[in-house]
Amino acid sequence: MNLDATVIAADGSMTREVFRADPDAPIDCFYVYPTVSTDPGLNSSMVIKAEERTVVLHQFARFGSRCRLYAPMYRQITLAGLTARLGGQVMPGDPNTGYHDVLDAWNEYLSHDNRGRGVVLIGHSQGSSVLLKLIAAEIDGKPVQAKLVSAILMGTSVQVPKGADVGGTFKSIPLCRSAAQTGCVITFSSYRADPPPPANSRFGASQGETVAACVNPAALGGGAGDLKSYLPARHRFIVGGATGPDWTDPPNPVETPFVRVPGLLTAECVANEHNNYLAISTHPTPGGGRTNQISGDLVFGGQVLKDWGLHLIDVNLAIGNLLDAVGEETKAYLAKRTVGSAGCARPRLRAAPQAS
Repeated sequence: MNLDATVIAADGSMTREVFRADPDAPIDCFYVYPTVSTDPGLNSSMVIKAEERTVVLHQFARFGSRCRLYAPMYRQITLAGLTARLGGQVMPGDPNTGYHDVLDAWNEYLSHDNRGRGVVLIGHSQGSSVLLKLIAAEIDGKPVQAKLVSAILMGTSVQVPKGADVGGTFKSIPLCRSAAQTGCVITFSSYRADPPPPANSRFGASQGETVAACVNPAALGGGAGDLKSYLPARHRFIVGGATGPDWTDPPNPVETPFVRVPGLLTAECVANEHNNYLAISTHPTPGGGRTNQISGDLVFGGQVLKDWGLHLIDVNLAIGNLLDAVGEETKAYLAKRTVGSAGCARPRLRAAPQAS
């Protein structure tokens, strides 16, 4: 699985960044993927196909530099099922099937694979929705919460009381406000800063007395920050996404599956009367040799669906920042474990080999 990236500077010069997994990663990551299945009907099968492999490559495999990876298959609501739902149609099937699959996988992981290790829960879109339910029902306020290094829930809506970091969706799990904080949540939905999301946007909306949380992975404490994006170099990410731009002018071949564009993108959490969202700004270099734009909007019937924002590349936009955060959270989590076990002998746990 090739995760190397080409780093493209503003002048168009290119260098190769080689990815290396950590076979001795001290924590685990448990990932639930978004809606990708092209199976017919409401629920997908449990057969691993190209779309599941592709989304793991783009959204999760890079976390192998920080943790031991778990990515269970589940009978998710398919793209056909999602389209039917959006059109007000009813398809035969059980919308709760996928959740029960993930719950079974989580319990199996705890019983046979966890072995006392800390864990980061990672989800996007439908995967985040499944994890919202799992965390609220099985982790929040229960002894297993002590194992939670953090939860990264993208492209969904974690609700909190206005001005608060805890309450709402989760009763005792707060939002992350520094990389030294553990047992907390990083959550966001990304839109272009210009133009801002329309009033009918699908993500980041308030619900009654609560508002959608936004935690900027590029600046956990607030404000704007530089994004460490890993963007697909040559092809569409998920069904409905536009193809990427030429990365340099004049165009030069990119030989890696991913590109990085340092200095091009920043992010900041923004609240308006409709939504709380992660606003993505581009910073063009006039006369430079690198592209000044990115793709990632959802395209359907030849039209950009502005209410979806940059949902397709939520993870790609910030994955480098998230890796940095998980690295620091892991240090803090292990330090707390060490302090808590002072004077007690504890065996060293070795991570299982990474899948290639």
